[in-house]
Amino acid sequence: MDEIKEGYIIDYISGLQVKETPEEVEAVQPFSKILVDDYGYPKSHVHTRPQYRVKVRPSDKKKEYPVDIAVFSSETHNEEDVYIIVECKKKNRKDGRSQLEDYLRFSKAYLGVWFNGEERLYLQKIEKDGKILFEEIPNIPRYGERVEDIGKFKRKDLRPAENLKPTFRTIRNYLAANAVGITRDEVFASQIINLIFCKIYDERFTRPDDTVKFRAGINEKDEDVRGRILELFEKVKHQYNDVIDVADSISLDAKCIKYIVGELQLYSLKDSSRDAVGEAFEIFIGPSLKGAQGQFFTPRNVVNMVIKMIDPDTDEKILDPACGSGGFLVESLRYVWSKLEKKATELGWPEAEIEAEKQKVAIKNFRGIDKDNFLSKVAKAYLAILGDGRGGVHCENSLDSFDNWSPKTTEDIQPGTFNVIVTNPPFGKKLSIDTTEILSLYDLGHKWKQETDGTFVKGDLVDKQPPQLLFIERCFQMLRDGGRMGIVLLESIFGMPKYQYIVNYIQSKAKILAVVTLPEDLFQPHTHAKCCVLICQKYNKGETFETCSDYDVFMSDVKWCGHDSRGNITYTYTEDGEKVVLDEIPLVADKYAEMR
Repeated sequence: MDEIKEGYIIDYISGLQVKETPEEVEAVQPFSKILVDDYGYPKSHVHTRPQYRVKVRPSDKKKEYPVDIAVFSSETHNEEDVYIIVECKKKNRKDGRSQLEDYLRFSKAYLGVWFNGEERLYLQKIEKDGKILFEEIPNIPRYGERVEDIGKFKRKDLRPAENLKPTFRTIRNYLAANAVGITRDEVFASQIINLIFCKIYDERFTRPDDTVKFRAGINEKDEDVRGRILELFEKVKHQYNDVIDVADSISLDAKCIKYIVGELQLYSLKDSSRDAVGEAFEIFIGPSLKGAQGQFFTPRNVVNMVIKMIDPDTDEKILDPACGSGGFLVESLRYVWSKLEKKATELGWPEAEIEAEKQKVAIKNFRGIDKDNFLSKVAKAYLAILGDGRGGVHCENSLDSFDNWSPKTTEDIQPGTFNVIVTNPPFGKKLSIDTTEILSLYDLGHKWKQETDGTFVKGDLVDKQPPQLLFIERCFQMLRDGGRMGIVLLESIFGMPKYQYIVNYIQSKAKILAVVTLPEDLFQPHTHAKCCVLICQKYNKGETFETCSDYDVFMSDVKWCGHDSRGNITYTYTEDGEKVVLDEIPLVADKYAEMR
């Protein structure tokens, strides 16, 4: 391949070098990938460079208008076969629609998409009585489907989403412009979460050959779609009446509901490798709100890496003391359940007995805490809809004195009882604990001075301390002897001399089994924090650093995490020319297992 010129990128479809404009990076390239990955159109049917052109006026002999993306019904790219036109200019919705209508009017295509990286619009061209009309539709058909098939998906037809963020971004911007009576992102977030729960419930309780209820058809009235979704939500609330009070109604108007359903109906959220709930939060509750609380939701690939390295078993008690919307708990539950299913299948257990055992494991062994009331309720609902374990999630300040926890929490979550902790504690430059009552509970709430012999001596209380550091100590308090922990920490803890006492403290409590440094892009575009994952095992009784220091520590420096600084999925090609996500994180756990 020729060297890429400065200021250029490789076009996903044609392989040609194109200028790295905002339009290309934020709209043309992402939607090209969506057409191939999510809608299934072969690259050979898609035309990007050199640009396909249409006439400005019917009388023109020359085609002047360049089209960003054209989709054809065959590989020949004949004018008669143009099927879908995609316009990606940075215009507002009204101007974008107007230009898209012009392109459709003067071409043979009868479907159009306008996408500017932030919003999406789908149009169908209808020729009636010598007139050309345009009708907004919920989506475009997938490859091999007809327009009439939109919204007629069977459960087995749904496909996992590769990248939900662009979809949630377009939904958020659509709601901001069109939702009546709602202006705050937190309210939008609660509404979209309720709709996601409807979608996951529908996927879970619909037979593979039955048509899903979470759908929006081509000629369906907005109110009919809304009515079906509200029926779904009533079922969700009835089944999980002890947890679904995140927002006990879906208050969006019918047009907005139909738009959201149209955007999400292609996908199986339950089976996606991306965390739909977490990614919705990333978009709807922006860095201004999340950053203040340090609530940066852990990408699913990191969550799965940590869980696979920790390798929890079916009879082990698992805790996330900063559980947020439940990502670590959900994936830990899935991991443990897969182990249980494999074991049960080998033993020939009947299906009913497997399900009963899965419920038992979820209820008995999974616990979470989060001080944010909204997030803890979301985690409860998420666990409930995917399986169970909702009763084990509590709204408390994890760092507070155990005496200040509610009786239910202290009964459910006791120090020194957990085999496994997996967590990503809150972090942020402006985040600190400065209350004496809490700081005095922790050795790490004090100053530490290093003596000439290298040892550290505890001194007075600090004025303030990042909560992430206190969480390290609280996690060790919760672990039983021999228990394992996977925790996301700021990389600076292991690299800056001022934090040497923290490393010393960790080594006084546990064997450091692995340190995995993660790319700076991991939490972008929300924060530039450079993080790492620490895997460690608390000493058994009688063990110390001196008696357990002769062992290998697994170290890994990950360069690629599956997305760039803007949150867009990154890709590469194998030697066979197969396109794959450029993500080294899933490889780490396998390498760790080889070393162990």
